[in-house]
Amino acid sequence: MSETGALHHVELWVADLETATTSLGWLLERLGYARDDAWPTGGTWRRGGTYVVLEAGPDVVAGAHERRRPGLNHLAFHAGTPADVDALTAEALAHGWSLMFADRHPWAGGPDHYAAYLEDAQGFEVELVASTPATAHPEETP
Repeated sequence: MSETGALHHVELWVADLETATTSLGWLLERLGYARDDAWPTGGTWRRGGTYVVLEAGPDVVAGAHERRRPGLNHLAFHAGTPADVDALTAEALAHGWSLMFADRHPWAGGPDHYAAYLEDAQGFEVELVASTPATAHPEETP
């Protein structure tokens, strides 16, 4: 199979590397990425041929990340079964992430999309998507 079109890497410029490592780094490791490299202003987490960079170097312009501005809105990861999504969501909440769209969780993406939408302290959003659908959306059960 050709690698053409496969994601090679994502580089996220962050305001605070320590905070990003605590939230995003933890989540990447929990999703099977391994810390691959580190330097004073950043680091990489790798899973197979794909890696994610967190960087807070001197070229990062001061200011908070705002997912609703042009640029990156969120990263979405396959996270296993609905039960896996639930367990990882609970762990993420204990690691400082907050649940977005709580009133519609875990169906915020629609009745056929079981996922958790999480935001960290720096405003980065991550979507944890169940690879297999849940049995049914609660509003669809008799």
